[in-house]
Amino acid sequence: MNVISDPPSSAETSWRILPQGDRCLIISFGDQIDASVGKTCLAAARKLRDAQLPGVTDVVPSFVAVAVHYRPDGLGNGPTYAGLAERIEALLADGIPADASGGREVDIPVCYGGEHGPDLADVAQAAGLTPEDVIQLHSQPRSMVFMLGFAPGHAYLGVHDEKLNIPRRPSPRTAVPIGAVAVANRQTVIYPNRLPGGWNIIGATPLTMFDPAREPAALLQPGDSVRFVPISPEEFDRIKGGQL
Repeated sequence: MNVISDPPSSAETSWRILPQGDRCLIISFGDQIDASVGKTCLAAARKLRDAQLPGVTDVVPSFVAVAVHYRPDGLGNGPTYAGLAERIEALLADGIPADASGGREVDIPVCYGGEHGPDLADVAQAAGLTPEDVIQLHSQPRSMVFMLGFAPGHAYLGVHDEKLNIPRRPSPRTAVPIGAVAVANRQTVIYPNRLPGGWNIIGATPLTMFDPAREPAALLQPGDSVRFVPISPEEFDRIKGGQL
């Protein structure tokens, strides 16, 4: 039986280790979405993967934390929360490398507004901007991929200018089109498939974000740096057609 002990104290450090069920623990690095915290999560996740801790099946970074999944064997020989937390505590106390994520620089073409971005005008109005201003704010700086979640290949990017601190839609859509580029709370998500969602759709990309036959299946990976490149509807159709 796996015994969950009290989480280790890390008074001198900037993380907390907490149990998450009987097969996962969470290393929390903060409670606010921030690029520096996100980079720390990525660096810590890399260090834990490189350590190849016995019994660990996956290491998953998120905005402010890293999930470490492990597999107890039920016979007392596999990792326990207490033992694994102690090993992770020692690894992180030895130092988390400065982030050199090795993430790629990726250009994502986006057709903004019109049928591809039905919420662009509403976002502009809420932000007190023109639609052109929103496109410029969204596309000019690079955005970091913090994590994948919600669905396979579903990338969360940010953090955008404070002017794009727009809440989600009051009523979510039951079906958001594949490739939709949507914003909320200074973040962007790109829908890899037709999914429900309440984010504000400002455009769409013709690129295939998730393909199980591709390696890796997800086009974007945590740590990648993305530049959104505005394109015309004609360019959207040309790129989309060229992928078929």
